[in-house]
Amino acid sequence: MGTPHMQTIRTRARYKVLGMAVLLAAITYTDRVCIAVTAPDIMRDLHLSQVEMSLVFSAFTLAYALFEIPTGWWGDRMGTRRVLTRIVAWWSSFTMLTGAAANYGWLLATRFLFGAGEAGAWPNVARTFSAWFPIGERGTAQGIFFMGAHLAGGLTPVLVTVLLAHLPWRALFAIFGSVGFLWAMFWYRWFRDTPGEHPAANAGERAYIEAGRAAPARTEGRTDWAALLANRSVAALCLMYFTQSYGFNFYVTWLPAYLRDVRGYSGFPLGMLAGLPLTLSVLADLFGGIATDRLTRRYGLRIGRAAVGGVSLAAAGMFLLAGTLTPSAVACAILIGLAGAASNFLLGAAWSTCIDLGGAHSGVLSAAMNTSGQIGGILCPIVFGYLVQHRANWTLPLCFMAALYLAGALCWIGVRPGGRHSRYPNLSNGKHSAERA
Repeated sequence: MGTPHMQTIRTRARYKVLGMAVLLAAITYTDRVCIAVTAPDIMRDLHLSQVEMSLVFSAFTLAYALFEIPTGWWGDRMGTRRVLTRIVAWWSSFTMLTGAAANYGWLLATRFLFGAGEAGAWPNVARTFSAWFPIGERGTAQGIFFMGAHLAGGLTPVLVTVLLAHLPWRALFAIFGSVGFLWAMFWYRWFRDTPGEHPAANAGERAYIEAGRAAPARTEGRTDWAALLANRSVAALCLMYFTQSYGFNFYVTWLPAYLRDVRGYSGFPLGMLAGLPLTLSVLADLFGGIATDRLTRRYGLRIGRAAVGGVSLAAAGMFLLAGTLTPSAVACAILIGLAGAASNFLLGAAWSTCIDLGGAHSGVLSAAMNTSGQIGGILCPIVFGYLVQHRANWTLPLCFMAALYLAGALCWIGVRPGGRHSRYPNLSNGKHSAERA
């Protein structure tokens, strides 16, 4: 039992929760990006065409989309301690099995099951933040979370390029897959679903989180699916995320091939520039999260979330278009890197909007948004692979991607996280906090 003075000092257990989430994000992107860099070696050893490799990329995303909402719902019902442990253990197993693939069918099935296992990771992290962070800190928490993901994703091409000089590609999947098991064991032992259940969060921290939270951390109510699907803000948010994720999947699938085959890069420069969109996104994630929180506190949710999101995608579209059309290989790589970073500047705002809208059902709403994004992710590698193999054309799919970014910017006009369309009946039992809409 501490002294009265000690009881008034607020603990910081939520920052440790954030640290664990950042490690989760880093492991996730290391496992995802590894296959993009090793693709030429895989295609050579397994005798795959570009279209077949595109289908391998998309098999992961298809499964991810199919299982995203069920796993987000599961986290809302069961708690993220158990659900995230299962997710990480599952995807780590199939990361390791990727390195054992003997043929095209095996690889396709393994990547599909990899995606099924990883589905729901992001919504369950958002669900964790809804329980452990007040509204005014959620954008920053989401930004730092994605910063960890993109830092790992940006460094992975360089790391894999170096390791491939000494190890076969199969060994890399065994190494990367094993790391997730360590995270899963520690998470299950240390984490608790709510601050009230965790001994490291004292009364001061619990009161601080509760005072700044718009909805209770857990709910026993049923999700009103009709209200969810009919909500205009949700529809606009999902359409926006389709465009963002379509573009993002280019950076983690076919960008290395584009820089090699069209712009002439190879070796270490190729690895470094292939990771540039994610490396630059480290700063975009952090400052995007900080920006959405500061603007929300000053101007309300509408400006803090939607304005940040709209400007981000508009900038991404312009950078990508300029990079595609420039004859300079150096300018192209830099502009495409900036496009990737700009598109990720909105992540803190987008995922915080899911929490703002969904309250205690933020897991399932986050999953709905991310599912629409994965549909874009499924289509992106296939569109690029088909046009490159059958039309020998990289410019057309890149310009189409830029146009999607600009359309996504317009979608933010319909997102009203603090307006009259911001809650759907029976989806959350809580009420808005006193911030301006």
